[in-house]
Amino acid sequence: MTSTDFNASSSSKPQKVKVAAIQMNSQGDPAANRAQATALIRQAAAQGANFIVTPEYTNIIHHEEKDSLDSISADDDTNPDLRHYKTLAQELGVWLDLGSMAVKLAPDKMANRQFMINPAGDIVARYDKIHMFDVDLPNGQSFRESDTVRPGETATVAQTPFGKVGMNICYDLRFPEQQKAEALEGGASILTVPSAYTVPSGQRTWETFLRARAAETGCYVIAPGQCGTYEDGKGASWGHSMIVSPWGTVVPQAADPDKPGIVIADIDPAEVAAARESYPVDAQTMKFKFNVQAADAQRPDGQAAPAPNKTSRFNFIPK
Repeated sequence: MTSTDFNASSSSKPQKVKVAAIQMNSQGDPAANRAQATALIRQAAAQGANFIVTPEYTNIIHHEEKDSLDSISADDDTNPDLRHYKTLAQELGVWLDLGSMAVKLAPDKMANRQFMINPAGDIVARYDKIHMFDVDLPNGQSFRESDTVRPGETATVAQTPFGKVGMNICYDLRFPEQQKAEALEGGASILTVPSAYTVPSGQRTWETFLRARAAETGCYVIAPGQCGTYEDGKGASWGHSMIVSPWGTVVPQAADPDKPGIVIADIDPAEVAAARESYPVDAQTMKFKFNVQAADAQRPDGQAAPAPNKTSRFNFIPK
């Protein structure tokens, strides 16, 4: 650890910080996953990381979330994972973002919940994944996360000594209005996107979306991912964990996209300020309307007449 005080929950001036994205290959055994994550977190801390982020479903993963229900606990003091990671963060003196854990809400329902733990071992922020992964992929795979997972309703920005952190989980990445709100309205300078990205989606969009969100918001993006196969090959995750600068460039990414490991980089708030000064999208975001022309609506001059003006539901005007 450096002499910098990372124990405070916020600071008037964000501090530089060394961050680590943890790449895991979680399976259906919470105890084994806990051991894997702990070893990687300790390795990251030994390399000087003060802020460590684990991937989506750090504690357990199944192709169908219902298969996790019998092995998970509620979000309370009896949860063995929460007790362990709170103690670990305190022991190592680090900020630990549990990218997400499956936590039980009811016999047939769970939350996909992210936890921000400070160096005192306190949970200072929680975020429940808002956008459910209910999709049918071209390769024939289907996912229905909402069958078991109760979606969140509130985007969360956590206060830390190294800046405000917008908390996102995996499929949220496809909805840029959430990250833009976290940055422009919530003041986030860092976005976390812990994921268990599918291989087909990863091949098409993972790096593209991460770099776009960083450039759009002028934020650092920390994106730890699950990797490899799980459930005897029934599921597979893309890996390719990375950290992206506020300019939209990949700083580092996983040396091996298919194996557990860590990705470490230094985050400098001055880079956020420089990117936003060069591209002041906050000040330049404009309110607008749009016209949808009806094909059968003809004006006297033969041109299609515009439909009535509509205000875009995606307008985001922070000021």
